[in-house]
Formats: sequence, C-alpha cells, structure tokens
Amino acid sequence: MNHPRAGQLAQPEDLVDVTALVDAYYDRMPDATNPDQMVVFGTSGHRGSSLKTAFNEAHILATTQAICEYRASVGVDGPLLIGRDTHALSEPAWKSALEVLVANGVTVLVDSLDGYTPTPAVSHAILTLNRGKAGTGSGAGLADGIVVTPSHNPPADGGFKYNPTHGGPADTDATSVIAARANELIRDGMGGVRRVPLDQALGEIGTYDFMGRYVDDLPNVVDLAAIKEAGIRIGADPLGGASVAYWAEIGKRHGLDLTVVNPEVDPTWRFMTLDWDGKIRMDCSSPSAMASLIKRKDEYDIATGNDADSDRHGIVTPDAGLMNPNHYLAVAIQYLYGGARPGWPSTTAIGKTLVSSSMIDRVASDLGRVLLEVPVGFKWFVPGLLDGSVGFGGEESAGASFLRFDGTVWTTDKDGMILALLASEILAKTGKTPSQHYAALVERHGDPAYARIDAAANREEKAALAALSPEAVTAETLAGEPITGKLTSAPGNGAKIGGLKVVTEDAWFAARPSGTEDVYKIYAESFRGWDHLAEVQAEAKDVVSAALRS
Repeated sequence: MNHPRAGQLAQPEDLVDVTALVDAYYDRMPDATNPDQMVVFGTSGHRGSSLKTAFNEAHILATTQAICEYRASVGVDGPLLIGRDTHALSEPAWKSALEVLVANGVTVLVDSLDGYTPTPAVSHAILTLNRGKAGTGSGAGLADGIVVTPSHNPPADGGFKYNPTHGGPADTDATSVIAARANELIRDGMGGVRRVPLDQALGEIGTYDFMGRYVDDLPNVVDLAAIKEAGIRIGADPLGGASVAYWAEIGKRHGLDLTVVNPEVDPTWRFMTLDWDGKIRMDCSSPSAMASLIKRKDEYDIATGNDADSDRHGIVTPDAGLMNPNHYLAVAIQYLYGGARPGWPSTTAIGKTLVSSSMIDRVASDLGRVLLEVPVGFKWFVPGLLDGSVGFGGEESAGASFLRFDGTVWTTDKDGMILALLASEILAKTGKTPSQHYAALVERHGDPAYARIDAAANREEKAALAALSPEAVTAETLAGEPITGKLTSAPGNGAKIGGLKVVTEDAWFAARPSGTEDVYKIYAESFRGWDHLAEVQAEAKDVVSAALRS
C-alpha cells in the first residue's frame, strides 16, 4: 500500500540531517558481534547508514584494507580506480579509502576533475586500462576499482562496492573473503589497518579522465549520429546523482538536443518526490520517485532518469509515461537483436535474471536466440559480456548493459546512461517510441501482469528457503495450471538461485529471502491477467510454506 504522500515533493521533515549523518560516520564504532553492524556484501557491495552504525569509518577502513590484501593475494598490481556518487556519506568514505589504499602502496587513480563518477564509467575505465593486457597474475599490471555508492538507496545510506579486473561486480569468491577479513579487523580493534593522513594520501594519488574517455567512446555503443540527425529532444534527469555532469557533456560533445532536466546536487535530495513508502529514494523505475519527470513527459520526445550512481535507467515517453523496466528490457532486446546490431554474431545470447519478465523468453524464442537465465545479480552476466557471448544482460530492477557495435565488451556493470540513450536511438531509427514498440510486443506475445510482494519470514525460515531443493516442492499445480518447472538453480548457468522458482505454461513465481528484512520476496507473473496473478501470488505462499515444513 502506497504512502499517502507518495509522489509528492519532499518536505523539510523528510530530509536527513547531513551534519548528524557525517558526525555519526566518524563517531560511532560498530560492534563486530552484532550482525546488523557487520560488513556484509550483498549483490552490490556493503550498504548501510552511519546512524544505525552500519556504515561508519571503521567499516570503510577495514573493508579497504581487506581489499588491499585480497588484490595482493590474487596478484593484482595495477592501478585501482575509485569513484564516488553524491550521497552525503560517499565523500567521507572515499577519503577514508584513499588513506588506506595509499598506505598499502596501491597506485590510486581518482577523477581528474574531482567530480562524481558513475558506476558504468568506472567499469568502462577498468576495461579500457586492461584492454590488450595478457595474464592475470603478479606483474600483469591489471586495474580494478571501487565505487562508493549505495545506488538508489535513501540519503542516509552509504555504499561501498569492489569491481575486480573484469570491471564488473565482485563475485562471492572475492566478497566473502573481503567481508570476513574486514569484520576480523574490526573485531581485533583495527590494529591491522594501514593508514596515512589524508593530506599525504591526496598528494600521492593519480588521476584519470573518467568522463572524457567514457563520453568520447559512446558512438561505439549507441548511434548518437542518428539521434542528432533525427533531432530527438531528450530530457535527462540525473535525479541529483553522479551522471549530472555527464549528461551535459554528452549533449555538448555530440551535438544532441539534450536538456539536463535538473542539474542540482543536494545530499538531502530535497527536490525529489517521495517514493511509494514515503521515503526519498532515487529509484528511476518508480513512478512515485519519478513523478516530477513524468509530469514533464510532453516537453521531450524521450525523457530519462538515472539513479545516484547511474547504473539504472528509467524511460519516459509522451504516449505512455514511465515504462515498466521489464517492458523496456524486452523492447531493447527486440530492437538490438532484430537487426540494429549486425556486427553481433548470430550466436550472441540474451541474458536475463530469473525474476525478469517471461516476455523476454518469448521475444528470444521469436528471434531464434539463445536465452541465458541466471540468478539475481548482475555479476552473472560478466563472463558473457566480457567475451562477447552475451550481447545484452538485463535485470528487472532496471539495470542492463550491452555490447559495442562490433560485438566487443562495453561495460561489465550496469550502465543506465547507454540504456537511456538507446531509447532515443530506437525512436530515431524506427520512428516509434519504446512504449509503442512494447504495445506491438503485447499484440504478438500477450500482455503479462507482473508484481512483487513480500511475505513474512524469520531468519531460520529465510535460511531454509535459500537452501531448498526442488524435491521439497510437492505441489503439482499452480493457479489451475500444471507445474512444468521447479527450480533452485538457474537454467542458464546452473548456479544456485538462493530460493525457488516455480513455472507453468502461462505463469511463474520466484521466492527469495530478503537480506535485510524479516520477509521473503515473491516475484510473480501471469499472461492470463491480474486476477490470475493474484491467485499465483496466494498459492505461492502456500507452496513455499509447505516446502519449508517438509
């Protein structure tokens, strides 16, 4: 149920006290025996608020030391690129990380303009520096990176994620080691953390032109010339995030009719409209958070939004408003694989997470392309994007990336900026908006109803759900249809999904435990309408409960 003020402009009482937030970052010391105050890497790094003693100086110092030790243990000896977004805790954490990185003898590269750095720009930079380098061991000179961001999370949160030499999100083989070592350092009183004064660190770091190299390279992944020639009027809203300077530069360097809708940066995000639950959240896939841009949809041919670190995208069209992320993913796939990228081999697969819409499955089948269905987490697309065997990888949460025109890697992390520009390319090259293209897909493949709900679960139940086997599911039907699949591993790569997916001919649900709340998430979809979806959701709870009791 939505908050009564969802979609309305934030008021003073909604704003975080930035001074208190930053003071807490330095003043509070976490208890390493308290699970809520430990370093925990989710699908996008460690996140939390300093006010809850979940993202404080000790966390960042210890995590950075652990990253230094990890990269040394696997022979990474090239430069480390570090970027930050516009959250209030990002700059303090960025400074803390620099003190430890320099103390450990790491060659550090920061933004040459001392600006904010989107996640995709860091991934692009890692891949650019590593291009053509052979070997993976000591002496190879390979680069890796850190992005200080909690992505779309509220203003009180901080985030810290590590991208290894492949440029994408770190896998659990890295994050489990890093988190364990960081918590050990905190537990031992931080004695194992090397650190130099900030002034010394700033005097020993190098620089990298993140924005210039990224923006100049864009014509190799999106047809900006076609966008310019068609005169597409673009409204780009950074939502107060790290892409703010990038959008202005993209328009300037490539001669686009592009307006930065709101160039303001404020760590309280006072210019945002409240999300569905009454919180300020830079979620560019949320109609409530994007309400201001949706109101201006008729001013532009294509309007777009990005979250705070620009790894997510939101697409707004004059005819439909904000597109559902699943809908846009399907349209982007149909367009890219349907002839827009002739340089991609015919064997190039389509990547989707298992909670993304089955509309993608139907599009892939229609195109005659291999579909790679993986667990939740963009890290699963990294190998395929890196070697070009996957042309597009996308998540239902509005995160995706795709290959260059020549079929080689662009980024191995989500890139909300190229997905936003692709919407304008689609309009420029076809004369139809992405939402009009989706209407055509619905006419051909059906109209899916999709939603996510939560169900209560304690810590033990969540652990049991994550460890389920297909045999634990005894149900044979779901909402009146025979069950055709019971999955606890992803069909695309055999990796454990940390939950359960149940499939029928016209519907499916997936249940996954939340990492932060006493709930599990139920993603569900039906091609038989919203009433049938409600049946699927209700029976999903029964199926999960029975499986947990078995």
